[in-house]
Amino acid sequence: MSSTASASLSPSGAAWRRLMRHRMNAWALWFLIALVLLCLLGPMLSPYDQAQQNLELKASDPSVQHWLGTDPLGRDMLTRILHGGRVSLEVGLLATAVAAIIGVVYGMVSGLAGGRVDAAMMRLVDILYAFPFINFVILLMVVFGRHFWLIFVAIGAVEWLTMARVVRGQVLALKNLEFVTAARASGAGFWHIVWKHLLPNVMGPVIIYASLTVPGVMLLEAALSFLGLGIQPPDASWGVLIREGANAMETYPWLLLYPGIFFSATLLALNLLGDGLRDAFDPKSMSQQ
Repeated sequence: MSSTASASLSPSGAAWRRLMRHRMNAWALWFLIALVLLCLLGPMLSPYDQAQQNLELKASDPSVQHWLGTDPLGRDMLTRILHGGRVSLEVGLLATAVAAIIGVVYGMVSGLAGGRVDAAMMRLVDILYAFPFINFVILLMVVFGRHFWLIFVAIGAVEWLTMARVVRGQVLALKNLEFVTAARASGAGFWHIVWKHLLPNVMGPVIIYASLTVPGVMLLEAALSFLGLGIQPPDASWGVLIREGANAMETYPWLLLYPGIFFSATLLALNLLGDGLRDAFDPKSMSQQ
């Protein structure tokens, strides 16, 4: 692309071009798109329900009827893996979105307010960081019982903390620059400065951190489900399937192998995409274009 054409691109368009320029980033993105479509449409197209049992089959090897075999209750593994992928991706994306919204608002208010307000808000973050996560999850389940929405509450209550610190650091670097000072001098209010001037300038780091948070959230959900504190039967996530496979891996190794492959490939693609976004939005790489 010529320098004139590069200059005509918007910052987001230039970042997108840098992202897709690297083959690994492009493959990671298309893999994730295909996986999401497969997890959304696969269970609906499957002739089996993910909770449908066939005790006569028990745990059978992969076959023409059941491409990835069945589990000890005769449930089709491919259908369960796709359904579990849908649940894991929902948890990863929605919990990350909730954490990003809370963290961005909290971090911008803290950084822009400064002084005692900033100090008090950051001390609250430090206190929440020190609270053991597993104890928090157990407390929620004792009070409210085991519900799917508790996964979002528990993970969102932890993941927004780092996002708030990232955004606060960006705001502290921006709030004394000329365009913010000019907005204050013109009489712009606190929230006008936040939404019109600061938010557009922190979206790059927020997108980068959010993309790297999704695989971490999915790992956290898998760990909770592996411990029996996450998704509860008959629903399944990749963490639930890996726990079930680990319990029967000596006799039926495919019960652990197949969901592990799907989970590992997804985490790898998400991390590659996150690294690609970080490089694409990096100011140094922008100045070199």
